[in-house]
Amino acid sequence: MNKREELIRLYNETSKHSNYQILPSRLAEIIVQDSLHVKTRFEKERMDYICNNIDFHGKHVLDIGGNTGFFTFESYDSGADKVKYVEGNKIHSDFVRKSVELLGLSDSIQVVNEYYSFQGQSSSEQYDIVLLLNVLHHVGDDYGGSYERLDDAKRKIVDQLNSIASMTDIIIFQLGFNWMGDRNKCLFENGTKREMIEYVSSGIEMYWEILNIGIAEETEGKITYRDLNKVNIERNDRMGEFLNRPLFILKSKR
Repeated sequence: MNKREELIRLYNETSKHSNYQILPSRLAEIIVQDSLHVKTRFEKERMDYICNNIDFHGKHVLDIGGNTGFFTFESYDSGADKVKYVEGNKIHSDFVRKSVELLGLSDSIQVVNEYYSFQGQSSSEQYDIVLLLNVLHHVGDDYGGSYERLDDAKRKIVDQLNSIASMTDIIIFQLGFNWMGDRNKCLFENGTKREMIEYVSSGIEMYWEILNIGIAEETEGKITYRDLNKVNIERNDRMGEFLNRPLFILKSKR
């Protein structure tokens, strides 16, 4: 089995979070995507919004829960100097590690196979940008021990988000509506963007300043993330749960 075939095998391995990301541009040039089972979560559209608001040039980036590496590789291709990818799923991290080796990027992209602890981080571990996309609602499930009550999980989510403030200037953050991905454990009574934004805003006010909130909009079948406004803040059930998740860009106050 050659390296490309091994990457295809790893990408197509089945797990709860498999096939959540399209291939980054560099890999799409050498792997035929028709051979992959991809369930996109609008990675390119989110990255376009992020890059319209944040400059990656020369930056040190941490991608927490990086899945199959789309945002890791695209951060590097957007100008980042160094990227550290952290992912607890070994199949995903093996895919990214082998991709890094194949692309000759081992000096620029560090691959770590572990679940990020959100505690006891070294004060010397500093980044310019942290990516924390759709990870924290899995606390008590994929990582972080166990919690019996929804309220405890909601407090832990905010605590973990705030714990990053001392080690980065900017964080790009996104959160799912359902704790552990369970539709019967909605984090907010009505499952609205307004509730999520109020929850995040009130929980982080001592640690973070909100720079931007991106909201997915659909026009003629095309998805684009645009700044929050009085219209797009309303939940659009037709677009599904994922596209109702706001995309936060936060600046540390520490």
